[in-house]
Amino acid sequence: MPFYQKQGQFPHKRHTQFRKENGELYHEELFGTIGFDGMSSLLYHNHPPTMVKEVGESIDIAPKIAVEKNMKAYRLKGFDVKPTEDYLESRVPVLTNKDCTITLAAPTASMTDYFYKNAQNDEVVFVHEGSGTLKTQFGELAFSEGDYLVIPRGMIQQFHFTTSANRFFIIESSHPVYSPKRYRNWFGQLLEHSPYCERDLRTPVLGAAHDELGDFTMKVKKEDMLHTYTYAAHPFGVVGWDGFNYPYAFSIHDFEPITGRVHQPPPVHQTFETGAFVICSFVPRLYDYHPESIPAPYNHSNIDSDEVLYYVDGDFMSRNNIGRGQITLHPAGIPHGPHPGTYEASIGKKETLELAVMVDTFAPLKITEQALALDAGEYHKSWIK
Repeated sequence: MPFYQKQGQFPHKRHTQFRKENGELYHEELFGTIGFDGMSSLLYHNHPPTMVKEVGESIDIAPKIAVEKNMKAYRLKGFDVKPTEDYLESRVPVLTNKDCTITLAAPTASMTDYFYKNAQNDEVVFVHEGSGTLKTQFGELAFSEGDYLVIPRGMIQQFHFTTSANRFFIIESSHPVYSPKRYRNWFGQLLEHSPYCERDLRTPVLGAAHDELGDFTMKVKKEDMLHTYTYAAHPFGVVGWDGFNYPYAFSIHDFEPITGRVHQPPPVHQTFETGAFVICSFVPRLYDYHPESIPAPYNHSNIDSDEVLYYVDGDFMSRNNIGRGQITLHPAGIPHGPHPGTYEASIGKKETLELAVMVDTFAPLKITEQALALDAGEYHKSWIK
């Protein structure tokens, strides 16, 4: 995120000597993005972060495509994904293209035997159910239901849970994930008309640095392969850092809805953006207040983007037979709109308590084999009266 943060100890000037009490040097690391042009942070380690002891097996984790060129609306029953103990094994990719992969996960156990690094994609992890702590080299970040965890690529992760009942909706992005540009001024500060501001964003808290040598397993994702590395030093041996590149949390419950006299278009719900897709938050809000307004959305032709909706809670007023944890896909090229009866039924209503996450991609999404196993069937016919 484009605001400066600092944690722990570091020297007054960058790239200068920074020594331990015994006279040994700490080891500086520049953690940058987009070469040397994007956001970056400087970290200071007890031991060099480069100490590789072994490179083990590599396994193919690329999504298995069932429908390469899709032109049909789908409804997926996300809660049919079975809980799985291991975090990485629990991740089930359902929709994918060259820019992003949308994944469901239901991990039950904390990560204690290994560390994980996604060196391929940024990740936005939406916590539908569960709570715990995301541990990275930047510190610890507590999370609970409704949190977005934005994890830039290359961050070393460990999820520690306080419950075994966890449900995640995960968006992996090959592009950096930012706040919407129209909500920021020239300096990067979020403006007054933004639906959230910097004080809503929670950043990691750096505790005591690990000063341990041994065998530390790290699983690294790159080019849809998962590589196993063994490092000689604990990955969380950082004594201090500063900069603009770090993981952070934002609660969907802190998103302030933008409403109007008549129905507002989806961009008012936008929460994050990339160069290839946007992420939006539909939250409880008052309906339109024109005396003849129709709160339900108008029919919309998806000409340039696929629309994915993940239903979190409440009664999504423009849909019939939608439950928690379900996903709908409305592909580009054909119109979609409110289900039969919902258009008229919305008239006179004052508010909605719906909660949902939307992803609009600018390139078509492919359907995975795992997604077809979750298909509720016949959703594309659900607009027939």
